[in-house]
Amino acid sequence: MTQQRPQGPDLPRAARTVREQLDAHGISAEIRVLPDVAKTAKRAAEVLGCPVAAIANSLIFLADGEPLLVMTSGAHRVDTAALAARIGAREITRASPEDVRAATGQAIGGVAPLGHPAPVRTLVDESLADHPVLWAAAGAPETIFPMSFEELCRITGGRVLPVT
Repeated sequence: MTQQRPQGPDLPRAARTVREQLDAHGISAEIRVLPDVAKTAKRAAEVLGCPVAAIANSLIFLADGEPLLVMTSGAHRVDTAALAARIGAREITRASPEDVRAATGQAIGGVAPLGHPAPVRTLVDESLADHPVLWAAAGAPETIFPMSFEELCRITGGRVLPVT
């Protein structure tokens, strides 16, 4: 069960920024506050009662040293070598917590697909299209919101491709 809180000042600061960005994109999805921090896709799926594959993980990597947001299904692991070949990068590596915070303004476990200080190049896992409702973090580890695959692609401007 999720706990619902007001959408305004009671949300963590980063989640309020996400709320503002969702509003700017015309998405009225409710940001939910989970009863506990769900740092893994598996835990978030358990709390929400949805398939783990419907969790849209926001993972930050460095592609040739530049931030890269990969929106992937909670059921997948990103194949960085294959992904690098697909996008023409020499190397893709996992970003450090400091790199994640610098690129997104958000902490690992709560990275949203939007609400960042500046646009981040984004790739979207094609398998997320298999789910009518996706769930993504809303800027803080205890926050989450629903959206469609089409909305995810629109708000991120992401390129859709296989990431595994």
